[in-house]
Amino acid sequence: MRQVYMDYSATTPVKEEVLQEMIPYFTEKFGNASSIYSTGRQAKHEMDAARKRITDRLHCAPEELYFTSGGSEADNWAIKGIAKARRSKGNHIITSKIEHHAVLHVCETLEKEGFDVTYLDVDAKGFVDPKAVEAAITDQTILITVMYINNEIGTIEPIVEIGEIARKHQIVFHTDAVQALGNLPIDLSQLPVDLMSFSAHKVYGPKGVGALYVRKGIRLPNLIEGGAQERRRRAGTENVAGIVGFAKAVDLAYDHFDEHVERLIAMRERLIEGLLDSIPDTRVSGDRKQRHPGNVHVCFKYIEGESILLSLDMMGIAGSSGSACTSGSLDPSHVLMAIGLGHDIAHGSLRLTIGDFTTEDDIDYVLEQLPPIIDRLRRMSPLYEQAKGAE
Repeated sequence: MRQVYMDYSATTPVKEEVLQEMIPYFTEKFGNASSIYSTGRQAKHEMDAARKRITDRLHCAPEELYFTSGGSEADNWAIKGIAKARRSKGNHIITSKIEHHAVLHVCETLEKEGFDVTYLDVDAKGFVDPKAVEAAITDQTILITVMYINNEIGTIEPIVEIGEIARKHQIVFHTDAVQALGNLPIDLSQLPVDLMSFSAHKVYGPKGVGALYVRKGIRLPNLIEGGAQERRRRAGTENVAGIVGFAKAVDLAYDHFDEHVERLIAMRERLIEGLLDSIPDTRVSGDRKQRHPGNVHVCFKYIEGESILLSLDMMGIAGSSGSACTSGSLDPSHVLMAIGLGHDIAHGSLRLTIGDFTTEDDIDYVLEQLPPIIDRLRRMSPLYEQAKGAE
């Protein structure tokens, strides 16, 4: 059966160039970067070189980037760290209702510890209003955390405007940029951001490695106590192979950035238009222009997202859904509810994200297979029968 992978926002395959650069660090260059003999010094040198490769692309200093196990760890460290470090100055945090659970669940935990969290509404396209951010600020506000690109509907948030507001009020600003790395230009010398989270496996790098950018002057408590790794901030033997692979993946992403974005946008728009033309009662989620280049998020009325995913999987197509069915909850996606969708349409959501290995033939295959799947599921749906009977 033909296999078409369209879930690049969930994870990406490791590119061959990345894998080849990593392999020596599992075998002949396996040294512990904290060891003082030559094998360890070589590992330390290569890790430092990888850090600089990444920071050169992000336009920040090497000492401002700390390696983590991924984006969730980076989010946790940023939010919990600022909450702890600035507790004496206030206990108020501002975030949005559409954040990744690595942010929302941390905020919920902090609420149980006495912190006050404001969860901002978003508009119908998923945008956070910078004016609403400023209006929510109190004399107790110590942190604003708003994601760069929403992982479900692909909306690109007004990070510059929000960051400028945070700077004006001398409030720390964190953004989860896991979906932005490799899909947006990131210049940390210009962006008004104090903390930024990244993950390698979203940019064709390995799983199990990410990073947190911490602007010089921002104080965070140590994440893990123990050894002297990561300048004594995060103890534990470093994942040198993963870090080297991360650097190679970032290099590849920005070496071919314009070509990558242009290609993805063209395929994205072709897929969206094809779905709208061939499937009635279909709604595109998020903004059509301020959008992740490879994100296609649509909702189909009268059917369940889980049924769509299972049917696509039978045809060799891998996608994901904002429907609660994929997480075992009875509620639909918190993002879709936040943008004002009713349960009837939010449950029928489908996210197809395309990437560097997606082909035009893959787009054709999805446009060939998906319409009859939706038609078949609707004919089985009592909601669809009721709607058509009422017309």
